[in-house]
Amino acid sequence: MTTLATASTLAEWMDGKRVVALTGAGCSTASGIPDYRGPNGAFTRGHSPMTYQQFLKDPQGRKRYWARGHVGWTRFRQARPNIAHTALFELERRGVIAGVITQNVDGLHEAAGSRNVIDLHGRLDRVVCLTCRTFEDRNDVHERLTHANPWLTVASDRINPDGDTDIPEDALETFVMVSCTQCGGDYKPDVVYFGENVPVERVQDAYAMVDSADALLVAGSSLTVYSGRRFAMHAHKDGKPIAIVNAGETKADDLASLRIDGDVGDTLQSLI
Repeated sequence: MTTLATASTLAEWMDGKRVVALTGAGCSTASGIPDYRGPNGAFTRGHSPMTYQQFLKDPQGRKRYWARGHVGWTRFRQARPNIAHTALFELERRGVIAGVITQNVDGLHEAAGSRNVIDLHGRLDRVVCLTCRTFEDRNDVHERLTHANPWLTVASDRINPDGDTDIPEDALETFVMVSCTQCGGDYKPDVVYFGENVPVERVQDAYAMVDSADALLVAGSSLTVYSGRRFAMHAHKDGKPIAIVNAGETKADDLASLRIDGDVGDTLQSLI
């Protein structure tokens, strides 16, 4: 049975437990990175993210992403951790949070200081070659794209959760893409796209992290996507208590013993 709780109740619930946090977009919206399903999310605004199949099979679609992503990256990389990230780091430092499994691709947990983090869906600050699987730093690729497209100076006033942004159509026609420095192959951000599977080893590591914990704290995720919800299902199956902090309903509310409907950052900061 789910109990509607306060931060003080959550603090009592966490006391003496080894807790793993499962985080989602709600942890990063205060840092200026929008979510998909919130009131002001990308889906609400009519933005449809590119699927893995589109990225692989449609060269023009791939070029379109990189043009939009090149402009969006300038803004995306300026995002800084907010109180949700810093609170989780402090809880880790105090030995309460044993680790973080995040569905976000922004790297803000690590930027806040958290050390035991599994980036379930990858990181936007890394790029991988689809041919030789060589990894490169996104900033290095960004500089090469800037050199190849010095005329592309469109300002980005709003980004999407996947890091791209809207730009004029004529900018897409003349955009020049760069290739892998090792083999000349096509680049892809090192993130798990819609329709793409999370690497098996990463999933196993996340399950192992949940198995090592006494309880699971879901923070800022609606758990609509199965790739994250499965860890709540796994914890519940093993009899581990689950607490959820999220603004709005989630797909695992029926599995939780505690539920806080509110701002993630304020709630986590209150625990400190």
